[in-house]
Amino acid sequence: MEASSAPVYQRILLKLSGEALMGEEAYGIDRAVASQIAAEVSEVHGLGVQVALVIGGGNIFRGLAAAAGGMDRATADYMGMLATVMNSLALQDALERLGVNTRVLTAIEMRAVAEPFIRRRAVRHLEKGRVIVLAAGTGNPYFTTDTAAALRAMEIRADVILKGTKVDGVYSADPMTHPDATRFDRISYLEFLDQGLRVMDATAISLCMDNRRTPGNLKRVVLGETVGTIVAVRERA
Repeated sequence: MEASSAPVYQRILLKLSGEALMGEEAYGIDRAVASQIAAEVSEVHGLGVQVALVIGGGNIFRGLAAAAGGMDRATADYMGMLATVMNSLALQDALERLGVNTRVLTAIEMRAVAEPFIRRRAVRHLEKGRVIVLAAGTGNPYFTTDTAAALRAMEIRADVILKGTKVDGVYSADPMTHPDATRFDRISYLEFLDQGLRVMDATAISLCMDNRRTPGNLKRVVLGETVGTIVAVRERA
């Protein structure tokens, strides 16, 4: 599909992994990377697109890994949720340095640093032209930030979920370890689940486009260019 001159989506939810903020670092937040992501979001926002963001916390703390090491799973997951709040505040800072009005809304109340997530308030922020960053996952342990992204997208009635990944689409297996893996341009929800693909967990599967974190990809997708893989109701339109 060729890109159009006007956005094909009016309201998007962008899901990023916490690791996306690390850049080449081994841990934490690379300010240059945060600034680059903010610049891309700002460009799309400037087209009149309403933007919501959900970011993971794996660059700071991974609840599942801590639980595997013996920590109580619920405690580990709550710590991971707090890591997503730190990342969300970093993105808010990067966006506001570019002049983009941004609000962080969190599923775990911490009024000194962010607003509590209230669906109607989130939608109102979008309608007023503000970018929203949705932090702390669903507010419940045992759910991933992929699930949080799918849930929040449904709640705010986003047109599409865009998930930035380290590969250029959905494959039949991990292309990093299986060079012969097949890349899908388009795949249905049921096929995604039947084949046990792992780009997003099963609970989180919704309308998604998975694309490499390549500069400019976000704008290209919003303008209608095919980038990565479309996961939709049917395999083909």
